[in-house]
Amino acid sequence: MERPSLMMTTQDARRLEALIASPQGLSSPMSALLEQELARAEWVDADRISADVVTMNSRVVCRDEISGEQHEIELVYPHQADPQTGKVSVLAPVGAALLGMTVGNTIDWPIPGGRTTRLRVLGVLFQPESAQRTSRVSETAAATAATPPATPRSA
Repeated sequence: MERPSLMMTTQDARRLEALIASPQGLSSPMSALLEQELARAEWVDADRISADVVTMNSRVVCRDEISGEQHEIELVYPHQADPQTGKVSVLAPVGAALLGMTVGNTIDWPIPGGRTTRLRVLGVLFQPESAQRTSRVSETAAATAATPPATPRSA
């Protein structure tokens, strides 16, 4: 299966390049695959990333098309990973596979044990970039609503 196109924020990509070059990244078997994904992805400014793209710190629903299992995960940096709360490291196979994917995309991805799985992104429940844009719009609307109307000057 051909790999789907990827999009990621320039900020995420730069941070991930630094992670890959770090001692932790150098010791991770996923680093080489993550580096390939960074190389083939389109990098965009955070304010231009579509709300249906999986970025760092996004909360997503995905399905393993092989087993049929559905998961809700948050894609995080390794030091934030916590499987008990659904926080999956970008250096874990599932995390590296989902980064940059768009809702509806499917990807075949290697997993431990020499197997391959097929993951489909079903939804992006939270994306920090989208939430930030929504917050800025809400703040602007609130400020506009709080501004009293101009009173006409008498001549």
